[in-house]
Amino acid sequence: MIFRQLFDSVSGTYTYLLASRPGGEALIIDPVLERVDRYLQLVRELDLRLVKAVDTHLHADHITGLGALRDQTHCITVMGEQTKADVVAMRVAEGERVAIEGLSLDVLYTPGHTDDSYSFLLEGRVFTGDTLLIRGTGRTDFQNGDPRAQYDSIFNKLLRLPDETLVYPAHDYKGDTVSTIGEERHFNPRLRVRSVEEYIDLMNNLKLPNPKMMDVAVPANVHVGLHQEEIARRGWALSAVEAAALCGRPDVVLVDLREKSERERHGTIPGALHAPYPDLRENIGTGGVLHELAAATGKRIVFYCAFGERSAMAVQAAQDAGLKTACHIEGGLDAWKKAKGPVAR
Repeated sequence: MIFRQLFDSVSGTYTYLLASRPGGEALIIDPVLERVDRYLQLVRELDLRLVKAVDTHLHADHITGLGALRDQTHCITVMGEQTKADVVAMRVAEGERVAIEGLSLDVLYTPGHTDDSYSFLLEGRVFTGDTLLIRGTGRTDFQNGDPRAQYDSIFNKLLRLPDETLVYPAHDYKGDTVSTIGEERHFNPRLRVRSVEEYIDLMNNLKLPNPKMMDVAVPANVHVGLHQEEIARRGWALSAVEAAALCGRPDVVLVDLREKSERERHGTIPGALHAPYPDLRENIGTGGVLHELAAATGKRIVFYCAFGERSAMAVQAAQDAGLKTACHIEGGLDAWKKAKGPVAR
């Protein structure tokens, strides 16, 4: 496995790049905007293909690199389902997995630092975001933080992992790079409490100043979505109501770009063809199933995904590949459901 821990000294942020093999798919966790060029250089040097970019939570001390990485690599952006970010391509919940070729991360909902904080477990290591730090824990005094929820996340989820599990946090300000669950259980001063009430009292009396970047970073990180307005201006977007009117027409095929787990959890538009986003280039190229549908039969391709981000990128790629009638459902399945469109389970 390829594993790289990268550091942004300005914000004290750790970013993690993972892949199962050289030449394969890669995933990045908690990227920082100012370091995106370095991440992409490393991806090229290791002959990787970045397919997913994950944020453990909505950060307040730096601007995320999710949007820039998406724009430059067409990767899928991933956050927890509670996120306030305007458009994230995939929103995950506890019990699900974030998978790339050869690797699968278990999703743990670990709120407390923020209400959208998640941790990700992979082969004896856990990426804890700001929930559990090395010899510390993330503050709980803004962004719907909750010390009671954080106590539950730490003591009833993270500390129940095997002692040898490696802990990789999103931040460190002392120069430590990795710990273990066993070390934190024994030596983390924030965890030397006898009750949840004692932990709440401790966290409520830290009296820390707000992060320097908070007023800039939080609004910027809420608005990381692809600007679907540009796709609409080009005439390549349908509203959910307009798309519903096309359903059942023999000259139209709806294409679901989501992953199998998303389809199973959230349902599908009846009659839609499943063609996952990672296979898009193959499917729209000469000889690909979508290319043949459009070129040989004249069918109009209507893409959709969860919130419209992947489908907007798919429309641009399809147009570039010569599929000039391709369009997408603006807002994705989320907009479709709000418009009371039918959903099959």
